[in-house]
Amino acid sequence: MPMQMGFRWYGEGNDKIKLSDIKQIPGVTSIVWALHNKMPGEVWEVEEIAEVQKQLEPYGFNMDVVESVNVHDDIKIGLPTRDKYIENYIQTIKNLSKFGVKVICYNFMPVFDWTRTDLFHPVGDGSTALYYEASRIHDDPKEMADYILNNLHGLTFPGWEPERMAKLDELFAAYKPVDKEALWANLKYFLEAIMPTCRECDIKMAIHMDDPPWDIFGLPRLLTCEENIERFLTMVDDPYNCLTLCSGSLNANPDNNVAEIVKKHVDRIAFAHIRNVKHFDNGDFSEASHRDCDGDTRILDVLKAYHDGGYEGYIRPDHGRHLWDEGPGNVRPGYGLYDRALGIMYMLGVWDMLDKQKAEK
Repeated sequence: MPMQMGFRWYGEGNDKIKLSDIKQIPGVTSIVWALHNKMPGEVWEVEEIAEVQKQLEPYGFNMDVVESVNVHDDIKIGLPTRDKYIENYIQTIKNLSKFGVKVICYNFMPVFDWTRTDLFHPVGDGSTALYYEASRIHDDPKEMADYILNNLHGLTFPGWEPERMAKLDELFAAYKPVDKEALWANLKYFLEAIMPTCRECDIKMAIHMDDPPWDIFGLPRLLTCEENIERFLTMVDDPYNCLTLCSGSLNANPDNNVAEIVKKHVDRIAFAHIRNVKHFDNGDFSEASHRDCDGDTRILDVLKAYHDGGYEGYIRPDHGRHLWDEGPGNVRPGYGLYDRALGIMYMLGVWDMLDKQKAEK
């Protein structure tokens, strides 16, 4: 199976980008989807999944990759109630398998999903992008949570559910006894419980890298570097225990050499996110276009590492800039149409050239 290009879509009535728009981007075969009305811990019902399939079929897109089936906090914390939510997760895996789903992307980050301090930061050419200002990450996370929720303008974001954010104090109190080793143990417990079902259903679990790849607000982060990725893969050494290797998440720490990580673990990467970031000396970083020279992630080296490794999994452009009148209220931050479409063409152009060079050897 050749590499498959995907595009993340948030669903009818929840995404201003239409499937007919995505169909016009050359090379896209897969819609990366989810049931964004579902809270962590709820079962995804067959009828709900079938409705998404019905929406995609007229355009010829597959629904092989789900991003994300979020993990309930009780599982991450290790509460006695976790087994109930793990059973729900297992049932969701079984239901998804009826529709040919092959990869489930998820994360194990406590409380917050990805973290940024500015959702529409000017980057100097008239466009805006997601931005992380290190000095604004203070002891009180409510300021950041309120800022993000107030700038989504009714659009959903996995990991930033208003229902969960309203209980921020309770969540932080619940996570207080969970240090890094406890979080590792709870992740292992979860994976060992679901791996038999994954094998039975032929669905790979692909954990997303922590974003950014360091502890924030006293909360531990695990998937932050090559050493921890190695620990994760050996902790539950199963071909269905895989990675969503996000180049931008890892390279938010400039010490992470993403291309080398890809070379080492390409056989366990089920899903690839291609994102470019630009670093600043004070620890800030901005997301950038996918063009190699616009950031510091070494996108060309990353793509070559996938190609040289014979990668046949799923790949998508990750966060793009906001272009051509995309802005607050009319675009989901990081998920505009235009820059991700440009990113796809850049990625496919590099891939086609690598194919050509290989054929001519």
